[in-house]
Amino acid sequence: MTRRWLITGCSSGLGLALAEAVAAAGDTVLATARKPATLAELSRRHPDHVLTAALDIRDQAQVDDAVALAADRFGGLDVLVNNAGSGLFGAVEEVADEELRDQLETLVVGPWRLVRAVLPLFRAQGSGHVVNVSSLAGRMAFPGLGAYVTGKYALEGMSQALAAEVRPLGIRVSVVEPGGFATRYGAAIAETGRRLPAYTEQLEPMREAMRQMETAPGLNRPEYFAELVRRLVAAEDTPLRVPVGPDAYAYLDHTEQAARDELAAARAFSELPD
Repeated sequence: MTRRWLITGCSSGLGLALAEAVAAAGDTVLATARKPATLAELSRRHPDHVLTAALDIRDQAQVDDAVALAADRFGGLDVLVNNAGSGLFGAVEEVADEELRDQLETLVVGPWRLVRAVLPLFRAQGSGHVVNVSSLAGRMAFPGLGAYVTGKYALEGMSQALAAEVRPLGIRVSVVEPGGFATRYGAAIAETGRRLPAYTEQLEPMREAMRQMETAPGLNRPEYFAELVRRLVAAEDTPLRVPVGPDAYAYLDHTEQAARDELAAARAFSELPD
């Protein structure tokens, strides 16, 4: 069965690997990026399966145009992958209002905007699959990534509500939560404009880990992410949230146990004395 995909954030990393895998498998894909020139090589390698378009997910007109293009050229759409994203590094106190708004616009409002644009197509077909790319930061917090964590938590909450709303309509929703991958994402993360010395010691280890993300040993390859997403879309029944990579499961096992311990402690604390 061939599928029609719209994937955001395809200029590099996970999005590029997924678009490449989808096209190589014979599906058709509208691969998008803010700078479509970055997609020229992908299009050259797969001229019969890849269509490219400029898409800044913060721009409603570009979102509408991309969805209309996919519907017109492909005759419909089967899979939306909300992969485009950005990161902001800084302590909660360091993040300015405008920096926070920009982060949430990219991580929450943009994906929401795309979901809203494709749902009429999916409802008319009685089928479709929304894949929202979250992160380990959608389930656990990291120092210095408060704005990013807030965005990913919100994306996961939206996805859970959406899944309950559209399941009766024949539409599926999945959230994928990548662990550490060998991409340029960490090195490219933006820094807050305000840096307070009070937080230097707490944040520097995480800041350095982000800088070394692409070259650190043992990281997952983007091709692994691409294959898992393809399997997720092809499967008939899957969990709503799917961590990606052995490291993701190791982190989340610890996080889930800590959450259970916290709940038990809270229950004990909340019990009123007789």
